[in-house]
Amino acid sequence: MNFRAIGSIYRFEMARTGRTLMQSVAAPVISTSLYFVVFGSAIGSRITSVEGVSYGAFIIPGLIMLTLLTTSVSNASFGIYFPKFVGTIYEIHSAPLSFVEIVTSYVGAAATKSVIVGLIILATARLFVPYGIAHPLWMVGFLLLTSITFSLFGFIIGIWADNFEKLQVIPLLVITPLTFLGGSFYSIHMLPPLWQKITLANPVVYLISGFRWSFYGLADVGVGISLGATFGFLILCLVAVAWIFRTGYKLKS
Repeated sequence: MNFRAIGSIYRFEMARTGRTLMQSVAAPVISTSLYFVVFGSAIGSRITSVEGVSYGAFIIPGLIMLTLLTTSVSNASFGIYFPKFVGTIYEIHSAPLSFVEIVTSYVGAAATKSVIVGLIILATARLFVPYGIAHPLWMVGFLLLTSITFSLFGFIIGIWADNFEKLQVIPLLVITPLTFLGGSFYSIHMLPPLWQKITLANPVVYLISGFRWSFYGLADVGVGISLGATFGFLILCLVAVAWIFRTGYKLKS
């Protein structure tokens, strides 16, 4: 394992974040704070609690997960797309690096950025509403697992994309709607029975449910199912990445 090369790419990607703090960190934190103001105050005044938890506290895991998913995908997709765009991807291919080392460096940097943003939002939420974390180790575990999984997914999108517009298609038109409809701002038990069953087809439900359980011990689906669904998606992403590097899909042409 070429740790020097991994560290070099990792530091380069992290340094890029330092140059774009407003876009990488400030923007998602400010937008999430606005969600707290609008949903926590306006709607929270009408919905006092959900399953015994104040509404403002109830939406914290959902808001963190919303930001975590979009940030992980965006960071990882841009991180690998830009070398393709400027042509430096061929220098990376010619370097003594395996695909495992390339993926580890780019995905590791994207996941690190997402975790940092998620923790900042978690700290910022304390300014708006008091909350507790029933299972802090599980919370960190879900945070890391989700960041890594969706950074891998973003890496795949970055390789697939042919232009900057395609980089935004999946995060804006797929991930964000699925997160809003996945129980970020409500419990799926509040829905009619038919819609509860339909909602279970949304993979984001399992991520939010497991993450919320780590805070309050509340879950729309079993924690084991949430973990299984997340690991299943992680494995699919790993298989897709391995196939991309084996075939050279959109990397060698």
